[in-house]
Parts: sequence; C-alpha cells; structure tokens
Amino acid sequence: MISTYGLTHIALKVKDIARSLSFYQQVFGVRVMYQKADFAQVQTPGSKDIIVFEQSEFVQPNGGSIIHFGFRLVDPKDIEQLEDEVSTAGGTIKEKGEFVSGEPFAFVSDPDGYEIEVWFEKIPLELSSFS
Repeated sequence: MISTYGLTHIALKVKDIARSLSFYQQVFGVRVMYQKADFAQVQTPGSKDIIVFEQSEFVQPNGGSIIHFGFRLVDPKDIEQLEDEVSTAGGTIKEKGEFVSGEPFAFVSDPDGYEIEVWFEKIPLELSSFS
C-alpha cells in the first residue's frame, strides 16, 4: 500500500469555462486557484480539494464513466437553500430526499449535465477527527 492524502482533485470537460466557474462559485463558493482561457482550477472553501475545468467541444457527462461526485454539507439545513442556488446558477435539481432521518440529500446537475450529490451525513464521534 502507498500513502496518500486521499482523493485530491477531479478534472471535468466543460463547454464554457466562465459558465462553469459561475455555477460552482455561486452554489459551492469555490475560488479560482489558477486560470487560463481554456483551463481553470478551483478549490472549495475550507478544503484542499481541486476541481479542474478543461474547455472542450465534446462533453458527454452521462455517457462517460463518472456517475456522480459529491459535496458533504456542514449543516443539514443548508439543503433547503440548495434548490434556489442551483436553479439561479443554471443547474437543475434531479432528486431530493433523506437517506435516513436527519440526513438529507439532493442530486443536482450542473450546466454541462454533470451529476452532483449534495448530502449531510452524521459522523460518529470516533470518526469526527478525520473530517
């Protein structure tokens, strides 16, 4: 086994860098770490993750191998404002509900059709030091 810091980034083909940046900034508060005309790297607040957007004429999110990727909520109440944020930013809500009582989720699509899971998960105390 090799030692890593875990999954650090994901790279997505997108049709319009500015549109993708706007969506992820509005919904998830990402900040730009690096940007060129056809490429941008962003980071979500309070994390060390990176989302890479690479401009491409050919984007096929639902026909590719990625099913979805996710963002874990800090506060379960934030799921309530998600629908407004996503639709205002140009995305759509696909499904909403609760996995179990007190653990809400939503599946949303960004403007390119990538599916994103947004959910809250109660973390057992013994695991809370890992978050």
